[in-house]
Formats: sequence, C-alpha cells, structure tokens
Amino acid sequence: MVLVSDALTKRFVWSGIFTLMTAPLIWVVYLAYTNQLGADPAKEIVDDLGQWAIRFLILTLCASTFSRRLHIRVLLQHRRMIGLFALFYVLLHLFAVATFILGWRVDLLIRELTDRPYIMLGMAALLLLTPLGVTSTKGWQKKLGRRWSTLHKLIYPATLLALLHLVLLIRASTLEAIVYSFLICLLLTERLYKNRKSKKRKSELRRKPLT
Repeated sequence: MVLVSDALTKRFVWSGIFTLMTAPLIWVVYLAYTNQLGADPAKEIVDDLGQWAIRFLILTLCASTFSRRLHIRVLLQHRRMIGLFALFYVLLHLFAVATFILGWRVDLLIRELTDRPYIMLGMAALLLLTPLGVTSTKGWQKKLGRRWSTLHKLIYPATLLALLHLVLLIRASTLEAIVYSFLICLLLTERLYKNRKSKKRKSELRRKPLT
C-alpha cells in the first residue's frame, strides 16, 4: 500500500512539473491565436521563448543547490526533465527566429551570425547544450561513466553564454537581465565554493597519517 502511494505521489509530482514546464508555450500560443501579442507579435514570440529558455536553465542549476543548501530535493529528482525542457525552449526560440525573423533565408542567417555577436553567443550556447540533451538518458550515463558528469558540466558555460546573449540583446528589461545575472553568479559561486571545499577535504585526507 505504501509503495502504491509513493508511486502515485511521484507520478503526481512529475505530472505537475511537466504541466508547469509546458504552460509557458501554451500561453504564448494562446496569446498568438487571440492576437494579444501587441504590434510586433513575431518579436514577442521570439523574446518570450528565449526568456523561458534561460529561466529553465537557471532552474536546472538550482536543483543541486536547493538540495544541498535547503534540503529541497524535488528539483534534483526531476533535473533531467527540467534540463530537457530548457533545451526544448532554446530550440523553439531558434525556430521562432528562423521562421519569423529570418524567413528561413540562409543568406540572412550567415549575415546575422557575422554582424551580431549576440547571435553567435546564442548559437554557441545551443551547441554546448545539444550534447547534454542527447546524452541525458540513463543508457548514455552508464556508457560514458565518469565522463558523463564532466560532459554535463557544459551547462555552466552554456548558461553564461545564454546570459551574455540576453544582456547584449537587451530586449528584455534591464532589471530582468540584472536578476538573471545575479542568480546565475550566485549559483555558480556556490558550486565553486563546494568544489574547492571538496578538494580541500580530499587533500587533507591524503595528508592524514595512517594509524
């Protein structure tokens, strides 16, 4: 009976997080369908999808920090799904740019890549995130072993590149960019502190004489 209850709880939590992750896309589609995206709906769609992409990247980084510092493990238990949704929204953002801004013209894409640094930064972030999405399964985790953990640390530079993409673009409010910058710096600093503390502990254990 307890096992059934635990399984139902896990399924309920999974369903709730999945619904929350898809809600922004449903909302954007609804606003577009009802013509509530303002004078430039293409720009609004592109911006909204990009905003949610970086928000979910930040939420992915929050998972382990919340587990360590606040003992909130629900994000850590579903970090893989949150990370995949972050990549999903990045791809939607790129698709919206290609469709509504560039009209799928390769010459415009090449010109934008060479003329606008923030687009190159965004593409670089996507290139770093793509192998993380491909290798997110348990099969790849088992196949890569320790290299899997090293590979998935690419989320750190990818998130920083996404942040620089946003800051240089500044279509969002400056306040929003400052908040994102603060959160990302805080989360990465916490990880650096944890890694330094872990290395120090290992070093002390190696120097400790055997008794």
